[in-house]
Amino acid sequence: MGESRALRRTKRKLTVENLWLYVVAVLLEGPRYGYELVEEIGRRFGFKPSRITCYVVLYRLEGEGLIRSSGVRRSPTGGARVYYEVTGKGREQFEAALGFIEETLRALRSSGKGAGNV
Repeated sequence: MGESRALRRTKRKLTVENLWLYVVAVLLEGPRYGYELVEEIGRRFGFKPSRITCYVVLYRLEGEGLIRSSGVRRSPTGGARVYYEVTGKGREQFEAALGFIEETLRALRSSGKGAGNV
């Protein structure tokens, strides 16, 4: 028995469609550049967003003031890499999002137990 469309949709919405959470989680450990973020998200969370999607999220987060560029550094091959770090506002919004997710899970679990389904 394979995954239902509903389960696949849920997984997508909790991963790629909320990529900002994973980006911020990694950046909380220290500055990273875009490609490095994609690789780390894949290794740590089990899904690998496209680089373009990751850069779109980075630009949006920067525009909202949740992250900022922390400088450009040269790579060993000579290219420039823009590193990003989390701002205080970004940390605050990340914690608020985690709190919302935790509350939602508690409500879903308690609802399911009352129905005898979980």
